[in-house]
Amino acid sequence: MDYVSMKTVSELTDQIERYLELKAEYGAGGIRAVAQRLEESLAGFLAEVKGMAIDETLAAIEPNLLDDIKRLRPEGPRVMGTLDVDAYKQRVMGALVGRMAGCTLGAPVEFNPIDRMARLAEQNGTPFPPEDYWTYVDNPSVLRYGKSRRDAYTRDKMDGVPVDDDVEYTLTGLVVVDKHGLDFTTADVGRTWQDVLPMACTAEKVALDNLNNGIDARDAADVENPYCEWIGADIRCDPWAYMCPGNPERAAEFAHRDAYLSHRRQGIYGAMYFAASIAAAFALDDPMAALEAGLAEIPADCAMAKAIRWALDTAPSIKGYQDARNTVDEKFEGMHGVHTINNACLTVFGVALGKTDFTRVIRETVAMGLDNDCTAATAGSLVGAVIGIDGIPEHWYARFNDTIHSYSKICERYSITDVANRFAAIAQANGCVM
Repeated sequence: MDYVSMKTVSELTDQIERYLELKAEYGAGGIRAVAQRLEESLAGFLAEVKGMAIDETLAAIEPNLLDDIKRLRPEGPRVMGTLDVDAYKQRVMGALVGRMAGCTLGAPVEFNPIDRMARLAEQNGTPFPPEDYWTYVDNPSVLRYGKSRRDAYTRDKMDGVPVDDDVEYTLTGLVVVDKHGLDFTTADVGRTWQDVLPMACTAEKVALDNLNNGIDARDAADVENPYCEWIGADIRCDPWAYMCPGNPERAAEFAHRDAYLSHRRQGIYGAMYFAASIAAAFALDDPMAALEAGLAEIPADCAMAKAIRWALDTAPSIKGYQDARNTVDEKFEGMHGVHTINNACLTVFGVALGKTDFTRVIRETVAMGLDNDCTAATAGSLVGAVIGIDGIPEHWYARFNDTIHSYSKICERYSITDVANRFAAIAQANGCVM
């Protein structure tokens, strides 16, 4: 991937805006005319870029439709057997708590540069990478998603799992199946979003806006959506894995139905890959084996598969969070920090560094930066499915108090125990748990 740096363009447009403000303050005339000419010029460039032809040969090996994806998959374990209900409940609680712990640790430092996180740890008087939740975060009274104060993500002020979209979409997956059953469609996902979500970001916002404007769910990802390969569908994949433990093929299919609403190509493959990997983790004792198994559910030659294979091959040489970040930045120079691929590789490195040591997995992953609440949530979910709740140190969930806070339109608070039991009931109905 040969990305073009837009730093200079961004700097120029920022300078123009600042000077227009300054000249307005100094009483200069003709400012609106200049601004309009700039807007028209940029709109022309945007239309030109949107109209550029894509590589059809590449598109043929990176399809969006499920049947086409299945034809391009490598061989692999599609189904790994049926799980005992008691063992499953222990593992699903581990996966669910693991996702929420990783997310909650990363949320206050989402996208922070590594050196800034290190300084925060120094202010906290704690090690870096962090071994527990932060004791202090900046802007403590600011609300995230209009609900949870930033200091609600800290060790001493936490009372339940604070809100985050990485957790919200896990809950929304339950609502989809409660309302529409296991044969839910992409359109059903869209209707659920309209009923449940008061807000969304990037590709999800585009899709939700398109739905509200009357665009069909099957086309909602294709209209005004430059974010369609970003991480959003990836962070939504966990409920599908929890519903299909030991059945990575079906988990990937569920993830595809969900992802197709808002994403294309790598955005879809990221969701399918991690759904399959986490589903496999329920039947395995090695998280690295689960990451290998997930590759069987996406096109063998797509960019996502190539990146994951590279990450798995490179992982044994990665020494820690800084090495992981440097290696990914060098490999994917110019890639946006919310893209599916670079964040997926950091997730692989985080799992590889910690394996079944849950604390090391999420602390190293958060310390890598980029979209680190998302990556730590996914890493925590996968490893939690392997080790179960008994393998997660209690300090990561003691302050959850069996409570999840939500920003959805239908429910502001969930019981963690109830959510885990609901996933168990669905997994049993799905024939994956006995």
